[in-house]
Formats: sequence, C-alpha cells, structure tokens
Amino acid sequence: IVHVVRCFEDTNIVHVEGSIDPLRDIETITLELIFADLESVEKRLERSTKLIKTGNKMYVELVEVLKKLKAVLDEGKPASVAGLSEEEEKLISDMPLLTQKKVLYAANVSDTDFADGIEQNKYVNMVKEYAESHGAEVLPICASIECEIAELDDPEEKLMFLQDMGLEESGLDRLVKKGYSLLGLISYLTAGPKEVRAWTIENGTKAPQAAGKIHTDFEKGFIRAEVVAYDDLIACGSYNAAKEKGLVRSEGKEYVFCDGDIVLFRFNV
Repeated sequence: IVHVVRCFEDTNIVHVEGSIDPLRDIETITLELIFADLESVEKRLERSTKLIKTGNKMYVELVEVLKKLKAVLDEGKPASVAGLSEEEEKLISDMPLLTQKKVLYAANVSDTDFADGIEQNKYVNMVKEYAESHGAEVLPICASIECEIAELDDPEEKLMFLQDMGLEESGLDRLVKKGYSLLGLISYLTAGPKEVRAWTIENGTKAPQAAGKIHTDFEKGFIRAEVVAYDDLIACGSYNAAKEKGLVRSEGKEYVFCDGDIVLFRFNV
C-alpha cells in the first residue's frame, strides 16, 4: 500500500485538518483501514463459525485465526502485528487484508525541498522515524514536480527538467523501484521480432521457475537459458555483438535470475 503523506507548508493549499501533521494523517488513514479489515474479518468469522457444523476441521482452525485477527484489530492495531504462522497465513490467503500489506509512505514535499536538502524537512524525518519502527519504507516525492514532468512529451525536455531540479529520475520511476524493492521483486526481459516484454518475479527465483512465469511448459521442459545483462546489451548495441564478445551466457537450472537479465529460453516439451 502506498500512503501519500503531506510534508510541506503552503498557506495557499489548505489542509483539511487545518494544520500539517503527517503522523496524525498516517494514524487517521491506518485507523480507517483497520475498520475496513475488521468488518471483513467479522463477516468471515460469522460465516466460518456456522460452517463448523459441516465437520470440516479446516473451519475450526480458520475460526481460531479469525478470532486472533479480530482481537488485534479491536485494539486498533493492524493485522500485520497479529504474528500469524505460515500455516495460519495460508488459511486466510483469500482474504486481502489491507493492514496486512507492506507499506510505502510517499512523503509529498515542496519543489524547493530537493534543492535545500530533504534531510532539512522535519516532517519527512518524522515519517522516516515512524516508518522505521513499523517496518515500512519512505520515499520523498513532489507532486507538483511530477505534474510538470507529465506535461512534457519530449524525453530530452524531461531529462533537462530533472537535471535543473537536481534529480536523476522522476518520482514515479523511483516509486516503482522502491515498491519492487519493498516487495522483493525483480524483472527480467524477453525480446523477439514482435515485442519486448518484462516479466516480474520474486528476487531469488531460479531459471526454471522464471521460465514458468511465461508458460508452465517452459518450466517443465527447461533445458537452459541464454542470458545477457541489460547494460551489456545496450553497450554492445545488439544481441549478436554481445554474443561475439562472450557476454551471452548459457545458464542451467540452478541459475538465479538478476534484475534486468535479458533471456532466451531453450526448452523441450
């Protein structure tokens, strides 16, 4: 979940609460999410309690897990602190509880904060301290700058604009990367005559399982993966040039994919 939290002062933009306090805003949003989760848990608990009569032991176990979650939520705490075991997590895998998800706080700052130094913004520092104690991440971002970037169609103009602001990439790009990191995800690429496509996998995924992301037949009949790093391919200019320089590797079943790998799978069904 991405929480956008206001971390700047501006008398021309009135805050609904009349003052700037990111921690208050975080607690308000979190409480609303807790209420939503509590409603979901209570409904599921009521249904599951009735289904115990069917004699299925799974419902007995499920009811105990739901009671544990309800007790935590009733205390105004997120479901993530319930301390569920892996087996208990599986029992509620079809319940996408909002307060059980990982959180990224997008600290919305002014356009001058990047020039003055984000570390000087007391509100961002408040959010960082809160996030550290709650297992969350923080990303400073400026909504007004992102609006201006979105209006620029020319890539060179966007790059010049970012450089003028002292930034290397847009807030949206940083947000995506931060989100991937928080979730432990990476992407690898496949390229053909018709399209180039990115495939999202968990960090640490081995070659056969990565191939299965495309099609189960790729995983079942996996032989090898021909891999070249994205930076190497761009530097060489073409796949053939990278191959001539020995930068295209043949990897087997134990190869762990890296972010940005460009892959050609060899398989037999």
